[in-house]
Amino acid sequence: MNILVFIETAEGKIRKTSLEAVAYAKAMGASVTAIVLGTADNNEMQSVGKYGATKVLHANDAKLDQQVIQVYSSVLAKAMEDENADVLVLANSSLGTPVAAKVAIKTKASFASNVAELPNTSSGFTVKRSIYTGKAFAHVELKNAKKVIAIRKNAAELKEVGGNAQVVGYSVTLNDADFNTKTVSHEKATGDILLPEAEIVVSGGRGMKGPEHWGIIEDLAKALHAATGCSKPVSDMGWRPHHEHVGQTGVKVAPQLYIAVGISGAIQHLAGVNSSKCIVVINKDADAPFFKAADYGIVGDAFEVLPKLTQAVLAAK
Repeated sequence: MNILVFIETAEGKIRKTSLEAVAYAKAMGASVTAIVLGTADNNEMQSVGKYGATKVLHANDAKLDQQVIQVYSSVLAKAMEDENADVLVLANSSLGTPVAAKVAIKTKASFASNVAELPNTSSGFTVKRSIYTGKAFAHVELKNAKKVIAIRKNAAELKEVGGNAQVVGYSVTLNDADFNTKTVSHEKATGDILLPEAEIVVSGGRGMKGPEHWGIIEDLAKALHAATGCSKPVSDMGWRPHHEHVGQTGVKVAPQLYIAVGISGAIQHLAGVNSSKCIVVINKDADAPFFKAADYGIVGDAFEVLPKLTQAVLAAK
């Protein structure tokens, strides 16, 4: 089995979720080739080999920096043909998932998104998908000869298994018709650590009582080297920017640790965080619904608990 892995980049750097896609492909016990589209750092591309790829195809065309879905799907479909790849693996993301769907159509492949575990190949090829915003799982058999798999964050353990990969130039012929859709502007989220990539997230809700109290959230986040988030009401009231809104209609996160401060735990918020490895809830209301979903809970006033927690983290360092 030959596997092609699509590597997403941001400002020339490889996204961690794409490295997880490489690790996932390697864990399937197959030959893994990665592909990078657009401008990227050569050392970054070589480092993909540490997680299981033996070769990295680099389509170094400035037009590909635009990240147009139709263009990317055309290039990846051609790369699957050229590399004789049976499977395409990529991260389940705002870019990866629509690209995956179009590649599946172009290559007549079976497609599964939001895949949570390695496939079961004991009898056919079955994947476990997270569905209903993480409330349930579906086991889906992919029957076509070619398969496209978009994995959710933390679907594979990220560990080093090899050395540097060989980076090979990959020539592409771009169809002007694919560029009918153009990105006219970007609004970049601020902050040292962005929510989709964060391993730890500290979020605040209406229990923080106002934007002027957000300093204790930021202090804890800084101590933990974490990203900051918030509930939908907080962003709607303008206390925090909308790109920090975590939930079903905001950013869906899957960190190793999610700390919810003063958030009641509405179902829409839970839908955006229930893939987190560990959830800690801090709320003075012992009956807050969020405690039912928490791994650990602290019943107490956030204005007393957070400064002490931050001091404890700093002391532990």
